[in-house]
Amino acid sequence: MDFSFTDEQQQLRRSVREFAESEIRPHSMEWDEASKFPCELIPKLGEMGLMGVIFPEEYGGAGLGYIEYATVIEELARVDGSIGLIVAAHNSLCTNHIYKFGTPEQRKKYVTPLAQGKKLGCWSLTEPQAGSDAGGTRTTAVHKESCWVLNGSKTFITNGHYADTCVAMAVTDKPKGAKGISAFIVEKGNPGFRAGKEENKLGMRASDTSEVIFSDCCVPETNLLGKEGMGFVNTLQVLDGGRISIAALALGMAQGAYEAAAAYAKQRKQFGKAISEFQAIQFKLADMATEIDAARWLVYRAAWLADQKGPRFTKESSMAKLYASEVGVRVANEAVQIFGGYGFVKDYPAEKYYRDSKLCTIGEGTSEIQRLVIARQILDAR
Repeated sequence: MDFSFTDEQQQLRRSVREFAESEIRPHSMEWDEASKFPCELIPKLGEMGLMGVIFPEEYGGAGLGYIEYATVIEELARVDGSIGLIVAAHNSLCTNHIYKFGTPEQRKKYVTPLAQGKKLGCWSLTEPQAGSDAGGTRTTAVHKESCWVLNGSKTFITNGHYADTCVAMAVTDKPKGAKGISAFIVEKGNPGFRAGKEENKLGMRASDTSEVIFSDCCVPETNLLGKEGMGFVNTLQVLDGGRISIAALALGMAQGAYEAAAAYAKQRKQFGKAISEFQAIQFKLADMATEIDAARWLVYRAAWLADQKGPRFTKESSMAKLYASEVGVRVANEAVQIFGGYGFVKDYPAEKYYRDSKLCTIGEGTSEIQRLVIARQILDAR
């Protein structure tokens, strides 16, 4: 077994880390406080190839794999989870859905500008009454003449207000249930399509989360994505990769929180010595470091499996997402504790990691859903 990263992968990590430290960290709290979406950052991310990490160069991507992709998300999230989330939703959900199941014409038209960072994507599955029960989608798409007419609304959509391209799931044959759900590509400016309420969130505040609304929204027949009735099935396949994104996101924030806590423990003095010299703090840091390492290898095992282009890796991606997200919350909690009273104020980074990390136990399948997915896999149950 080879647990080492290649020279190229290590160089990628260094370059993304340098970018995050210079271009993101100085503005992180400002963006968070104002709930400001960093539009100015998207072209820079595109120039670095980070908006199309996993897509071939022929479609404007960087032509890299999931190990590199997990590295990118981890390093962005180490500094600011919001930026990692923007990039993750764009890459592994919207763009990847079109790349995996789109026609050559759809790939050329949509994947290329998305992968180049010239356009931003969002992916619309969740609804007010269809969260964990994603198969309960109520948004409808009715075929009329040469177009599909969409009606309904989606909620908790990352990049919703700023996306140029939206992949949306809608019911095309209600009696068939989950097998009657199809996917569609909807472009910004399409009549009947608009962003709705922007959520005022606990954390990840520089990432836009909003409703998207379809009101007699007519999209061309050619914008049906994948086969009719296969939208939900394809969604589950897309989520296999998406959960690696969220796992890497949680991992990065855990690493950032741990590094901040360890540095603070070395400089903070009580009773005449640095608190890092007290066994209670040492044990906390030891547990944090151990859990982060365990999470890291679950994340990169799932990423490696994704790169093998073999059987599905549903179990492994769910395990990575479940464990890494819960480790992220535990590590952030301990970081606040190590900072003490300063962990509760915004002059220090601990409270932001604490707020941001919680989303990872909810988004792209809650921890409870991950346990259900894993149980079905290990018990071979449908």
